[in-house]
Order: sequence, then structure tokens, then C-alpha cells
Amino acid sequence: MESYIVDWFSLIFRWLHVITGIAWIGASFYFVWLDNNLQNPPQWKEDKGIKGDLWAIHGGGIYEVAKYKLSPEQMPETLHWFKWEAYSTWLTGMVLLSIIYYLGADSYLIDKQIADLSQGQAIAIGLAFITGSWVLYELLCSSPLGKNGYVIAGILIAAGVATSYSLAHLFSGRGAYIHFGAIIGTMMAGNVFRVIMPSQRALLAAIEKGESPDPKWGAKAKLHSTHNTYLTLPLIFIMISSHYPMTYAHQFNWIILLVIVAITALARQYFVLQHKKIHKPSILVAAAAATLVLAIVIAPTPIKVAAVAKNQEQVITEKAKAIITERCTSCHSATATDDIFVMAPGGVMLDNLEQMKMWAPRIKARSIDSKDMPFMNKTHMTDEERAVVAQWIIITTK
Repeated sequence: MESYIVDWFSLIFRWLHVITGIAWIGASFYFVWLDNNLQNPPQWKEDKGIKGDLWAIHGGGIYEVAKYKLSPEQMPETLHWFKWEAYSTWLTGMVLLSIIYYLGADSYLIDKQIADLSQGQAIAIGLAFITGSWVLYELLCSSPLGKNGYVIAGILIAAGVATSYSLAHLFSGRGAYIHFGAIIGTMMAGNVFRVIMPSQRALLAAIEKGESPDPKWGAKAKLHSTHNTYLTLPLIFIMISSHYPMTYAHQFNWIILLVIVAITALARQYFVLQHKKIHKPSILVAAAAATLVLAIVIAPTPIKVAAVAKNQEQVITEKAKAIITERCTSCHSATATDDIFVMAPGGVMLDNLEQMKMWAPRIKARSIDSKDMPFMNKTHMTDEERAVVAQWIIITTK
């Protein structure tokens, strides 16, 4: 019953996290698009302090949007702010992280084959990486180095490499990826809380006092908004990465993570330029080519298995059935006995030979090619046993 309750909390907060994330990312993408599509306004609008305007049609209506250089002639009674989307996404994400990876650290976060950590140690290390990375980022952006975009980018790339490597050698593949994502998400929400919102409040305060707003506030907010723009697609990938063990379960998962972050950030650059009417399809071609190369490089090496004589096929089948029953059905069964998975994950049940044959391609992908299953290898499936199952799959699918 305890696992069932935890699953419901996980479902609710994952649902909320996705909803608020869509709202945040959608607003972010819209305003980047809006800012890059503003046109030079007519003279009468410039005289009113308008920097650029845009006309659009949506949902059967025509909209006129204008951006002021600093402040309008008169502040409106209602001014819409965009902050709760970011805060809600971060808060629900941290709750989800706590439920799945901290409460279930022994199952999802700790891999004894990588680092023999206790639950408390793993949680402390995870939180230290999240908070420490954010503090480092804040200090870096506030320092004189923050004025040089290339320098700060170089330092952040180096820090990203070190972080990815360290996390992958402390946590499970899933745990490493999700903490890298939590670091990115914290930096992005921190940008909203520590820079973008204070800049907007400073702008309004100056307007209310009848003073000319300091342009540096707008420039600072724009810089951090740009950072958030390029971090968005990498973060979305990490959010879905747990479905793809060929990435996080790979021997060089930390390098794969960095490469995909770079590819997704590059793809975002294409759309940013596209909004500015700068067409560079070569960027998307390069991103697609890099993805193809990555897929080829990390493709699993087929397990070499000895040929099976016709009269030995039944023996191999019985051995494979026994192995799958012993190593897999604690989770993948109508009567699951695992302490975490009380219901068969993904509806995959392996209670009899017919079900095993039906799911043979999935067994090959998850237990043979990526070795991601059994989950965290908690039932201690050996390479010799995987080879036997691989032989059986060949027999079954030929």
C-alpha cells in the first residue's frame, strides 16, 4: 500500500510538473519569438516611446503588440507578470525529485557498482551539486567575467563537463541525468527569481518615481533570458531521457549527455535566428548529422553467441525461461513481489513462455543490448545468463 500511495504522489506531481513546464516553456518561447519579430513602428508610435510593434492573427482575432523602449506614457492598471510558471515548474520538479530519487534512492539513485553510498550520502551529494552549481553560476554572472559572453560560455562548458562526469561516477545513469537536469532547471528558475523579476521591479520603481529607468537592468534581464532560451531544449531532453537506456545506461553516458545538450542547444540557435529572419538550415543539418553520428557510435555491440544445434533449442529455451523467471518476474508479473514495482512496469508480464516470446524484442533491447534491465540489476543477472537469453531470442525470432 505504501508503494501505491507513493505512485499516486509521483503521478500527481509529474502531471503538475508537465503542465507548469509547458506553461513556462511556452511563455518563454513566445516572448523570444515576439522580441525577434518586432518591426520598426511608424513615427507616431516612436513618438510615444514604442521601440517595436507586431501584428498577429490567432483564434479568429487580430492582435496588435507593442514594446516600449523603457516606459509607456502612462502605466496600465493591469500589468501581467510571468513568474509563477517558472516557480511552479521548479517546485513541482523538486518534489518529484524527492519522491522518486530521494525517497527511493536505493532503487533509482544509488548504484552500488558505481559508488557505495548510503541514502543520506546520496541525497546530500545531489543537493550539494544542485545548490553549489547555482551559487557558482550566480557568482560567475555577477563577476567582471560575466560581461564577456565567450568567457562565461567557456567556463560554463568546462563546469558542465566536470559536473556530468562527476554525477555519472557517483549515481546511477538515471540519477546522474536527472540531477544534471535539476541543475539546469535551478539555474533557469534562479534567473527568473534573482535577475529577471528584480530587473522588472526596478524598471517599474523607476517609472513610478518619474525617473528614467537604468538600461542596465533590461540588459541584464535580457542576458539571463537568453541563457534560459538555450537551456530549454537540453532540459526537455533530460526530462524524457529515462525512457531511453541507450543514453543513460551507456558506459560513456556522461559524454552522451554533453553531446545531446550541445545538439539541442544548437537546434535552438536555428529557431532563434529564424525568428530574426536569418535562415541557416545548415544548423539543423549539422544537428541532425551529429545526432546520426552519435546514434551510430553508441549503437550496442551484438553479443556473440554460439550457434545452437537443432536438438539443443529446447534446452536453451528452458534455460532462458528459468533465467527470465528468476531475474525478471519479481517485477514483470501479474503477481509482482518487488518492493518498489508492485505492478508490472509498462504492462510487461513474463509469467509464461508465450508472454516471454511476445516481449522478446523488448527483452533484447533492455536486457541484452543496453543491460538496463533488470532494473539496477537488483536481481543480479550475469553476463552468462544474458548470453543464454540472447541465444533463446535468436531461436525465437528466426
